[in-house]
Amino acid sequence: MTPSKAATAATAPARSPAGFRRPGGARRGRRGENLAGYLFMSPWIAGFLLLTAGPMVASLYFAFTDYNLFDAPKWIGLDNFTEMFGDPRWRTSVEVTLWYVVVGTPLKLAAALGVALLLNQKRRGQAFYRAAFYAPSLIGASVSVAVVWKAIFSEDAIVDRAQSTLFGMDVGGWTGDPDWIIYSLVALTVWQFGAPMVIFLAGLKQVPRELYEAAAMDGAGTWRRFWHITLPLISPVLFFNVLLETIHSFQIFASAYIVGGGAGGNACGPADGSLVYTCYLYVQGFENSRMGFASAMAWMLLLAVGLVTAVLFWSQKRWVHYEEGPR
Repeated sequence: MTPSKAATAATAPARSPAGFRRPGGARRGRRGENLAGYLFMSPWIAGFLLLTAGPMVASLYFAFTDYNLFDAPKWIGLDNFTEMFGDPRWRTSVEVTLWYVVVGTPLKLAAALGVALLLNQKRRGQAFYRAAFYAPSLIGASVSVAVVWKAIFSEDAIVDRAQSTLFGMDVGGWTGDPDWIIYSLVALTVWQFGAPMVIFLAGLKQVPRELYEAAAMDGAGTWRRFWHITLPLISPVLFFNVLLETIHSFQIFASAYIVGGGAGGNACGPADGSLVYTCYLYVQGFENSRMGFASAMAWMLLLAVGLVTAVLFWSQKRWVHYEEGPR
């Protein structure tokens, strides 16, 4: 190499090896990717802030005010909560909701698990039966189904005639009796067992058949195989369904309001027979225009559901079995 070429090579800027990015370029690339990600997430972020987080913060403020939707909120401190605990209708709504959760949720899960066990057997027409049993979960929460349900359980309807003919019981329609209307709501939620059934069925598909065969060879009957093999292995799925359906049961509103609406001149059933918590919250907020009191009720419901959820997570250590052991 001549001296002139050597000097030129020495003064020329160093070139980066092929495929090598400088740190500054890598940082700019990452910033561009992050910006694109936030851009795609922006509709969800805006919806969350405007439709969820914002109203939650506002309702927390309203819970400590006297607010009727027309006048400016007036700060009253804990008066809404004090009045709430002394309100007999509020206590009735708590009792009705707890009864619905404690009775309706186990019956719904039992029906879902029972049908899932039947559908887990090899037989013809499985796809049809799965779709047929799942369909009520898609339409069960609709207003039209609640209207039909109210008609079925009304006075002199098919259910009233059947129980009068078969059992000699003259109730006069479940929706018109304060002691029976809650049973119609429980029957409606049990009828909608399709969603937890599908989840149970997915869990049952993961249980190894070899375990059942080995247990059968050792003389274990159907009940023992179910109790000692099926339940422990699907306990995570069972926990998920219990948690999800319990939260849903606390939030019941549409079916209770429609089935019990107008019965006995009450928006929530005759003699408050279907006065679930959210129905009374609706009455206070939109019929009585007491948004402050309704906001306080909403936050009490949130705290109650959070407490029940915490108890369920604590209890799973005793009965939920994961692959690496209980958690």
